[in-house]
Amino acid sequence: MKIRVQKFGGTSVATPELRARVVHHIRKALAEDYQVVVVVSAMGRKGEPYATDTLLGLSEAYSQSLGSREKDLLMSCGEIISATTLSSILSHHEIKNTVLTGGQAGIITNNQHANAQIITINPKRVQTELEHGRVVIVTGFQGQTTDGEVTTLGRGGSDTSATALGVALNADCVDIFTDVEGIMTADPRIVEDAAPLATVTYTEMCNLAFQGAKVIHPRAVEIAMQTNVPIRVRSTLSDDLGTLVTNMGETDRLAGEVKDLPIIGITQMPNVTQIKIPVRQGHFDSQLLVFKAMAEHGISVDFINVNPSEIAYTVNDHAGEQAKQILLDLNLEPELLPNCAKVSTVGAGIAGVPGVMAKITEALTEEDIQLLQSADSHTTIWVLVKGEDMIKAVRALHQKFDLHQLSYHI
Repeated sequence: MKIRVQKFGGTSVATPELRARVVHHIRKALAEDYQVVVVVSAMGRKGEPYATDTLLGLSEAYSQSLGSREKDLLMSCGEIISATTLSSILSHHEIKNTVLTGGQAGIITNNQHANAQIITINPKRVQTELEHGRVVIVTGFQGQTTDGEVTTLGRGGSDTSATALGVALNADCVDIFTDVEGIMTADPRIVEDAAPLATVTYTEMCNLAFQGAKVIHPRAVEIAMQTNVPIRVRSTLSDDLGTLVTNMGETDRLAGEVKDLPIIGITQMPNVTQIKIPVRQGHFDSQLLVFKAMAEHGISVDFINVNPSEIAYTVNDHAGEQAKQILLDLNLEPELLPNCAKVSTVGAGIAGVPGVMAKITEALTEEDIQLLQSADSHTTIWVLVKGEDMIKAVRALHQKFDLHQLSYHI
């Protein structure tokens, strides 16, 4: 049984014209002899009547009074509206289908409302419906606990639903349909000549997503990576295959050659505050003191550099003043620089390649951009710059690594 999972985001189901495109993609998969599972998000974005944020606005005046369990019930309504609307359209076109909630599709989660984690998936009900020749429409972003309580999966939950079902059903592929042509070498709103990528590895995609690219949630990619289920990020408005996300060997095979591309994308993350703390001589426990205090107050830290004389790290801008007060209470002397931006250079080929950091530094220096901090991993080099320099830095790095030339198609 050949199975394809198709996920359609909120913008893809927002209007009658877009929903017609959804039907087109379903028909196309059926014509290719696939059995199809469709995962849908709530319609549209905030302000549109059935978007999740709009539904939450119904209780906004009393939000402190609405329990987390009840809030999940409210948030799950948007996907149910999308799924049943799509069902009626498919039925009109004489395409047999059935609608299942996340729980009915076998997605079992823990009981952490609003950000539940998937424990297991029992896809038996989905498989039975497929065997009866039906397209199965599953409400994304949600599951249920072992005792039947509705839960939601948090940010990127519909992506996670789709890839988790793809893994459980041993699908040939998971198609993530969205409003862009695929994964780009940079945000096209910032870099005019950003190029679409035909293939990226799971690791590269996770790093792009964690560092600011918002096309697909990294948790969804990590789930697919566990069993090498390929993901394609595609535009609802096009029949182009978009970007294939898979393992390194598969990307090389599909491209027909072994590529030597150390860098495949530049991403950015604005609104971060740099914190620098001088360490008094002999006080080697300062690192433990600082990071334990941040953890105890629920402040997420990033971009950590530690040496015997200084501790440097970043927090979100909104947590900056709280972090400062915590450190002052510990008799430390923090120096804060708010409104910074983290710019990331991503590529699986970075490891072991000499000169990459030199080119990054050269690109920033040529544009008179101050490099405040840097760090690296096997697939990513991060630099911290002032927020006012973020766009200029992204453009400079994109140009320095000639990423506009990476566009190619399978």
